[in-house]
Amino acid sequence: MVICSGRSKLDTGCHGRLLKNSCNVLNTCSTWLIDSCSGRGLSHHSGVKWITAAEFEDIRYEKSEDGQIAKLTINRPEVRNAFRPLTVKELMKAFELAHEDEGVGVVILCGEGEKAFCSGGDQKVRGEGGYVGGDGVPRLNVLDLQKKIRSLPKPVVAMVAGYAIGGGHVLHVVCDLTIAAENARFGQTGPKVGSFDGGLGSSYLARIVGQKKAREIWFLCRQYDAKEALEMGLVNTVVPYGRLEETTVEWCRDMLRHSPLALRCLKTALNADCDGQMGLLDLAGNATLLYYLTEEAKEGKKAFLEKRDPDFRKFPRFP
Repeated sequence: MVICSGRSKLDTGCHGRLLKNSCNVLNTCSTWLIDSCSGRGLSHHSGVKWITAAEFEDIRYEKSEDGQIAKLTINRPEVRNAFRPLTVKELMKAFELAHEDEGVGVVILCGEGEKAFCSGGDQKVRGEGGYVGGDGVPRLNVLDLQKKIRSLPKPVVAMVAGYAIGGGHVLHVVCDLTIAAENARFGQTGPKVGSFDGGLGSSYLARIVGQKKAREIWFLCRQYDAKEALEMGLVNTVVPYGRLEETTVEWCRDMLRHSPLALRCLKTALNADCDGQMGLLDLAGNATLLYYLTEEAKEGKKAFLEKRDPDFRKFPRFP
């Protein structure tokens, strides 16, 4: 048994003197048990066995053993899980993997450890036109990530422990649901550091907490604890940190029992209220998907392939 204290990343290799002949050795660190040969992690708090589904540098992409829940973890605890261009690029890729995976029904977004969900953009790499990656190009690609979360046809749940600040606050806001630990803290810093989010980070925030409260959050840059966040409708529920993942998984399991098409259509319908033409595009896309599943649509396709006129008379014209 290898005891890790305070380390953010674990050595899961099956080699070296310490792990020699250790295919059943477990590395224990904080809330994780890692099977050093299979890459499977068992959370102390939820009892879920998480399996690595893809390898990244700044994030972890894991799925529950039954493959129905995907978990994306920002893994930069040394900077309170602040994001840089690479982080956002990897999150986009992981969300796309979850999007295309027919087995995945719901996605969890969280940060490594109990101190921070995400503290926003890493100010150390902020340049004149955005956040600068290894290629030297400044980017604001977190805006693309926000749109990806909104347009994903599956529920996305923010699992928040510690700080959700700045751009990290916006990330939880654009998720469909937020489960917060008692130690969670929420707030904006933009005007303090010469930045702001005039898009979903402010306009959609106002839809959630109201215009006056949204202006307070942005204009004063104060921080709010989990109880205050719950009272203003910024989060869905607050639980002790030790039950955070357990509760989040319970909520995910509840949604997995429901109709995936209904959840998909509900998400796009709720988004369309403030997403403009792009929201209508997603809503219309779902309507088209549902129509393609009907016998009426199949008759049109069949008639075209058979080079005949379709017979739509047999389908009812509902009042």
